[in-house]
Amino acid sequence: MLLEFLGAAHEVTGSCHFVQSGGKNLLIDCGMEQGPDLYENQEIPVNASAVDYVFVTHAHIDHSGLLPLLYSHGFRGQIFATKATCELCNIMLKDSAHIQMFEAEWRNRKARRAGRPEVTPIYDMDDAIGVLQHFVPCAYDTQIEVCENIRIRFVDAGHLLGSSSIELWTTEDGQTRKLVFSGDIGTGARPLIRDPEYIREADYVIMESTYGNKLHAAPPDYAVTLAEVIRDTFIRGGNVVIPAFSVGRTQELLFFLRRVKSEHLLPGFEDFEVYVDSPLSIEATNVFHKNNSVCFNEEAKELIASGINPIRFDGLKTSVTSDESRAINFIKKPIVIISASGMCEAGRIRHHLKHNLWRRDSTIVFVGYQVPGTLGNFLLNGAKQVKLFGEPVEVNAKILNLPGISGHADKQQLTDWAGAFAQNTPKKFFIVHGEDHVTDDFAAHLQQTYGYQAQAPYSGDAFDLLTGLQVKQGQRKRKEIHIKTTKASTNVFARLLAAGERILAVIHKSEGRPNKELGKFADQINALCDKWSR
Repeated sequence: MLLEFLGAAHEVTGSCHFVQSGGKNLLIDCGMEQGPDLYENQEIPVNASAVDYVFVTHAHIDHSGLLPLLYSHGFRGQIFATKATCELCNIMLKDSAHIQMFEAEWRNRKARRAGRPEVTPIYDMDDAIGVLQHFVPCAYDTQIEVCENIRIRFVDAGHLLGSSSIELWTTEDGQTRKLVFSGDIGTGARPLIRDPEYIREADYVIMESTYGNKLHAAPPDYAVTLAEVIRDTFIRGGNVVIPAFSVGRTQELLFFLRRVKSEHLLPGFEDFEVYVDSPLSIEATNVFHKNNSVCFNEEAKELIASGINPIRFDGLKTSVTSDESRAINFIKKPIVIISASGMCEAGRIRHHLKHNLWRRDSTIVFVGYQVPGTLGNFLLNGAKQVKLFGEPVEVNAKILNLPGISGHADKQQLTDWAGAFAQNTPKKFFIVHGEDHVTDDFAAHLQQTYGYQAQAPYSGDAFDLLTGLQVKQGQRKRKEIHIKTTKASTNVFARLLAAGERILAVIHKSEGRPNKELGKFADQINALCDKWSR
């Protein structure tokens, strides 16, 4: 029974953990890294076709974004997630594929003109659509028998619509171990979604630590704060531009802006318009509406019961097409623009930044965590000039970070979540999903506070869950590994190798089938080899 750490080990993004038990290979999350790598991640230790199940904590791309790549390399197993997570992944993974295909085409136009090698996206729309057929929607708080010796349960983590902590029971050689994967833990008292639920028993806990070294400021009244920012900007004649994650943060902003309207917090500008420029945000908002009875908190349900839509209001505009998006930047009056991506690494927000960063009358408002190395992080840290679409852009706009509007629990909230296990002390806490030093510091904090055995594993570290012993040590040398574009031939060749490994995996699983079938399979493989060896 093995637990191996792959992604988000001493790093914040790219969550991925591997469990091997009873002849089954499991992944908990399969996320994409955002921003520069600090450590080279261990690859999944088995071929993608040998992965039997994936359990997804929530739909954010840093937890789900490499599922289409897994599919393109031969994965054909089942993916278990809450119903809302399945619906959000349906739009987010397609959007991710679209962005990568679009950016690859844009880079290739430049490469062709310069005589440089072309690049290819790591996966395409066919891969995204293909992997979506393997999702299995699940209810909260229901124990699910995945197969013999493996059971799971999804518990609300209060981070995002459909987000969950995952309880995993696995049995091998007559011994059962319970693992709890925290996923991303919410702050509680959030608009729309419910508070995180505590879990009280586990043998091993794999826990996030994004804000494990920080305490959130006492949250302001965000509707009032937003109204002040908008008033100040509109008086100057500029736009308020808000980079926001399409799923979760955009809907929360709409909740606060509805209050600005309904409570008349912006006298003199009461007819102000808000443009949501993100097809993904619009689709995600529809998913929120569909899941309100299961995932919304009591306040939001009471608004709905009284006939009030908590995230719609007069003056709310949406843009879907590229022409509608471009037209926003020709509007003469001051407006609020909400667009993705939240870290400014891709999507339409980069166009709005290009049109507003140089303006002294505009304000850019950040409302979420910015991974070091991303454009959003550079702007928050005082960049005076940035490059957008190959052109330098001066940063003259006012740059604000709205304090406390975070989807991640802070140090005290994380400590309280971990404290729920105090009466049934787990064998060990593994601290992941945090910046390099934060993971170590928070592990030491749990040891000091509760006496827990806690450590921050590195990518490639592996543990025998029956004995509790570490059986493999991963890479510990910290180095900056910048994200590089990949030559098309290299990426496609890797896909070909994965396909070959998948054939081998299928061959091994075919042992014991009738000789006639095995002979036919061998003839088909040989014919294929004959064709390509000429």
